[in-house]
Amino acid sequence: MKILLCFGTRPEAIKMAPLYHELQQSNFDMKVCVTAQHRVMLDQVLDFFEIIPDYDLDLMQANQSLNDLSARILSKMDAVLSTEKPDLVLVHGDTTTSAMVALAAFHLGIKVGHIEAGLRTYNKQAPFPEEVNRQISSRIVDIHFTPTKQAAQNLLNEGIADNAIVETGNTVIDALFWTLAKIGNEKYKLPEIEELKNTIPLNKKIVLVTGHRRENFGEGMKNLCEALLTISHRDDVIIVYPVHLNPNVKEVVYELLSNKKNILLLSPVSYPAFVWLMQQSFLIVTDSGGIQEEAPSLGKPVLVTRTVSERPEGVVAGFSTLVGTDRTIIVNNIQSILDNFTGFKNPENPYGNGNASKQITDYLLKQQ
Repeated sequence: MKILLCFGTRPEAIKMAPLYHELQQSNFDMKVCVTAQHRVMLDQVLDFFEIIPDYDLDLMQANQSLNDLSARILSKMDAVLSTEKPDLVLVHGDTTTSAMVALAAFHLGIKVGHIEAGLRTYNKQAPFPEEVNRQISSRIVDIHFTPTKQAAQNLLNEGIADNAIVETGNTVIDALFWTLAKIGNEKYKLPEIEELKNTIPLNKKIVLVTGHRRENFGEGMKNLCEALLTISHRDDVIIVYPVHLNPNVKEVVYELLSNKKNILLLSPVSYPAFVWLMQQSFLIVTDSGGIQEEAPSLGKPVLVTRTVSERPEGVVAGFSTLVGTDRTIIVNNIQSILDNFTGFKNPENPYGNGNASKQITDYLLKQQ
């Protein structure tokens, strides 16, 4: 079986990396194509996970619109797919890259497998455009590799055949364990992590913050910053915030939170450095999907600055709490965790145990 792995952003690369290595060890005829929808952040992950793409479309442009990016992915992928003629294209998740690559493959009659399939909010605007990207992909692809029972049930409810759904867990847990092993090796010294050790007061409770969702731009981002300012008045806390480069995030955050006591604003950090930060944190405040999946394996509570999540399993199990962008609700929930959290009663991660890539590979081996 000839397989083409396609991805374009940092989150996709992280989640596809362990699958890449598993497929490689199983001697599949495999090629990798990156669209570079994200450039610098993607390259960091490729380097860390030791992946050398066979095709790099280098599509990222400053201030690119979703329509322009989509058109360029479709156009460029036409040549790659026509040259390689794979038996199966594997895409991941909810990005513009995944949806458009799946569509390009479909147009050429090539089968598609969707990693992390079936996640839903059923709200087209939240997350935007990811929710629609996932639903588009589900109508196109031939094999749906779902991370949880709920994701598989979503697809069954939508009329997807049971024999086209393979529940595997989430490959992000595989990537997390791979990373923990690498950065935990005394022989592996990442200068970025060593610098963070010398910068962050580890004797305080670390509130780790991220934010980048389009639906939170403007008032939502401002409310989050005001909530963090309130929390920063506690002397037992240090807020660590690697700030996304999008001007809609960066300008607001730096205007409101620069040079404030107990708040440390960082440039975006690499994936291994961020995993280290998660390890050191007391709690995490985020609108990221991947972090909601990773944090349970690290025993860290998460406050999700969204009103809906396509990852409800963590909320149901008590690992995550939806707080939206209301300043008072965010402050009250952070205070409650800082004052009362002592650990999870059931530490089992609902998103997997680190063997998702092997399950996907084993399934594909049987299809040859």
